[in-house]
Amino acid sequence: MTTYIGLIGGGNITETHARAARALPGIEIAAIYGTNAAKVARLCREHGGKPYSDLDQFLAHRPMELVAIGSPSGLHAAQGIAAAQRRLHVLTEKPIDITTERADALIAAADKAGVKLGVFFQDRCKPDILRVKQAVDTGRLGRPILADARVKWYRPPDYYANSRWRGTSALDGGGALINQAVHTVDLLLWLFGDVVSVQATGKALLHPIETEDTLVALLEFANGALGVLQAATSAYPGYPRRLELTGSEGTLIIEQDHLLAADLRNAPADLLHGGKTDENPSASSPVVSDVRGHQSVLEDFLHAIQTNATPRCDGREGRRSLALVEAIYAACRTGERAHCTRTG
Repeated sequence: MTTYIGLIGGGNITETHARAARALPGIEIAAIYGTNAAKVARLCREHGGKPYSDLDQFLAHRPMELVAIGSPSGLHAAQGIAAAQRRLHVLTEKPIDITTERADALIAAADKAGVKLGVFFQDRCKPDILRVKQAVDTGRLGRPILADARVKWYRPPDYYANSRWRGTSALDGGGALINQAVHTVDLLLWLFGDVVSVQATGKALLHPIETEDTLVALLEFANGALGVLQAATSAYPGYPRRLELTGSEGTLIIEQDHLLAADLRNAPADLLHGGKTDENPSASSPVVSDVRGHQSVLEDFLHAIQTNATPRCDGREGRRSLALVEAIYAACRTGERAHCTRTG
């Protein structure tokens, strides 16, 4: 049985979605919508599907059962709501949108239409991160004490200069935090739980953009643990993302999605599998060369549709990171500690 997917967007991430979809048996690209006709035509030539420059006509295309949204972040909810109203399942890129108000509207629309809603947080599918999740959930790490998250990446001037939406408040919703570091924010919440208060400072220190390219936040978790988050697209030449989690029983270190160290008092023998790191193109380039994570998310989403289950990262889970991002930006604006509403 063939499942037909439509793709929204025409940039790098839509290329990733197309490659991920084509890697799965039984899925076919039905149509692609975007505002850049040349890019959409090229994607259709290379990956299949009918090109569209009109969203309503695209959403009316049949057969098509779901859409993957890879447009600018500030369009995710509006396009997702339009798709849900056509009874199409919706899988959107991170973040779910740029405000929780819009995210809530999308979640409500999906609920009303009875369609599945998921968010591409592919790190939740990666083997070493799943091992860390199990170690935390089973108490191997002990009582959470400290989280240290570093997303010290670099983007060249053209990354912003050649884009109508990156680094803008209207369509990106912010800068390095909401675009590059939101995956890490999601992992912090998924692994260590809700955050209750934040202090933060963010500035544009390298790029001439209206939002931040450098940000530091101090986090207080509901379980009493503390955290430090650094997010940057200003750190030349770009360094592997690193997440260190310390509990009363030791420390787990993830670097570039690999478990680099498991320094626990009683670490299971199979927890650490070498910790080898490969090259890290994401640190210096927006192009996703390895689509296996997106493929895993798409595969999970298709399974949720077929079995009427909840996707691994559904709309409500996807909202959690956005709520924390909003609180961090509020702390940046006021210079004061911001208290978080429950992020789940």
